[in-house]
Amino acid sequence: MEAAGAEYLQGRCELSEGIQVLLTQESREIAPHCPHGPTLLFVKVSQGKEEGRKFYACSACRDRKDCRFFQWEDEKVSQDRLLAREQFNRSHQPPLSHVQYMSRFQEYIQLPLSKRKFCRECQQLLLPEDWDGHLGHHVIGDISVSHLRRPTQLLHPLENKKANAQYLFADRSCSFLVDTILNLGFKRVLCVGTPRLHELLRLRASAENQLHMKSLLLDIDFRYSQFYNENEFCHYNMFNHHFFGGEAAQSICQKFLREDDGRGVIMVTDPPFGGLVEPLAFSFKRLRDLHRGASNTEGLKVLPLFWIFPYFFESRIVRCFPEFSMLDYQVDYDNHTLYKHGKTGRKQSPVRIFTDIPPELMVLPASEGYRLCSLCKRYVSAENRHCDKCNSCTSKDGRSWKHCDLCEKCVKPSWIHCSSCDRCALPNHSCGSLESGCFLCGEKGHKLRSCPHHVGTTGCKKVNIQGKKKLPKTKVKRNAGKHAPATSVRKKMRKCGKKKRLP
Repeated sequence: MEAAGAEYLQGRCELSEGIQVLLTQESREIAPHCPHGPTLLFVKVSQGKEEGRKFYACSACRDRKDCRFFQWEDEKVSQDRLLAREQFNRSHQPPLSHVQYMSRFQEYIQLPLSKRKFCRECQQLLLPEDWDGHLGHHVIGDISVSHLRRPTQLLHPLENKKANAQYLFADRSCSFLVDTILNLGFKRVLCVGTPRLHELLRLRASAENQLHMKSLLLDIDFRYSQFYNENEFCHYNMFNHHFFGGEAAQSICQKFLREDDGRGVIMVTDPPFGGLVEPLAFSFKRLRDLHRGASNTEGLKVLPLFWIFPYFFESRIVRCFPEFSMLDYQVDYDNHTLYKHGKTGRKQSPVRIFTDIPPELMVLPASEGYRLCSLCKRYVSAENRHCDKCNSCTSKDGRSWKHCDLCEKCVKPSWIHCSSCDRCALPNHSCGSLESGCFLCGEKGHKLRSCPHHVGTTGCKKVNIQGKKKLPKTKVKRNAGKHAPATSVRKKMRKCGKKKRLP
């Protein structure tokens, strides 16, 4: 294991407040499993100190309505409950194995075009013997080979922001990534949560007859098992580095990474934006460990990485990967209401590329307004102006930032210097409340409610560290100057707080 990865095994998320994830090796080895693989160990933190009991919860789902798993770290679990939990986890796995899906696929492609059907409701390729079970469903026919090569256009994207958000790259962004990867000389791409990139790489290799160009997709969406064989797709959870196919699937990934003595390969990942940075970083370092292994090959570098994420997570990503820098290129998506170009999206997408590849090697398209800064020796967006005092092109969000002589740095154009707080902040900020910073983006100067990156409400209900819903305030009616019977109030509260629990 590389030194950086070994050191990180003993680390933890550096959040000053809220719920913190503990990433020790011991906690991972003994962690109970939910349907999404090994759970993560959490603890509540207040003012930098741990408060309350530690607990295990799902690695992929932040909302308990998506995964109900909860267990105290020191909780004694009966054998009957363990067996029930194991049965529950099995019942929530894909109905068929990857090998079975591939066997069905081979039968499917042998069918004449008129008999190739796909159920839009069940998201399933249908063989003739399946048709009777899908009567009344929305079934489409004439599924051509070109359709099968573009599964992202057949499958409905999963758009749960907190679990498996599947926002698909727009064609312009996807083409830019493919062109950049090829221009940098990479021949193999490990696509972690980037199904459309995997798709386009395969199409490009087929169209240009570049048999040396390969791609392997790791994704939590098992539906891709219907379209890609074991050497093209692995069912994988990036939040806990879990291969659902076990050691066999991990060996396939390891073989892919170590091909050609580990040279000519890059990893590209596009995690859900609601995911915690630190568990993701842990998994990516473990994938780097698979690439490096026990190899003694001289000159073998660390697996290069493109991590696609909103710019306001820069401080957290750089904390995990100090060698990373953020590019100005704005990544956009076809099926995201905000992070795309056009009338319905934002003028500036906040999604960027974080990478350990030197910025001077990354050529951004001039056709989209990017230009080379001769002083910074890197490509920047059109509105990003060089600051002589900072000796850098300082903008993070695509707008032209301004320099504050009192803060001795560049700040957002909408900020002003506050003499009370002795720093720049939004004009309507509350003085004295800037130290802890924003829980969403990590920046100081505002709180979550006023965060410019906070979009509406998430629809999730507040939960406390015990994993139960907070009880609503119960109004006590008065009758002739007396309180209503206390027992009736307690019954209402117990009924409201009652919640089903995983066996």
